[in-house]
Amino acid sequence: MGDKGQTKQVTGHMVPKYDLQIETLGQIDELESWLGVTCASLSIKNKQLEPNIKHLQRKLYELQADIAIKRHHNIQDKDVDILEKKIDELNNETPEIKAFILPGGQQTGANLQYARTLARKAERTAAKLNDTQQTLAESELKFMNRLSDYLFVLARYANFMDGYEDVCAKSKNSFSK
Repeated sequence: MGDKGQTKQVTGHMVPKYDLQIETLGQIDELESWLGVTCASLSIKNKQLEPNIKHLQRKLYELQADIAIKRHHNIQDKDVDILEKKIDELNNETPEIKAFILPGGQQTGANLQYARTLARKAERTAAKLNDTQQTLAESELKFMNRLSDYLFVLARYANFMDGYEDVCAKSKNSFSK
């Protein structure tokens, strides 16, 4: 089955490996795995982030179950509210952002910026899944949207904790020779 480009959904139904549900689940899994890499390489000044990141991994696992099993709805509005509260808290602890910044920084911050891009990619695929093939709960779509916002702010916080200053995306200088 798998060798011929098919895979089995939780329901037992066979679908192509490029099915939107399978693609969405795979992209969430990729994000969850990258968060594991991020935890494994946290800087000393950011070790306190590990419980929060592991909590996100568990929420992503629940989100996958919500998408795979129609009557499964673990991600709720309260999960979105928690992310929004954490975004506000972290924004209050980091310098005000005044311009677009380059993603990167120290290892923890750069890993979280990459996680943010993976979250956005998964969100786009989930939105397409929702629009064309399978209705997702509004709380699931909101959670995915706020998750990438949270990862952005968490990356900035991690860089701040490591003493790294954001780099403005616009520069007056061109390539050096």
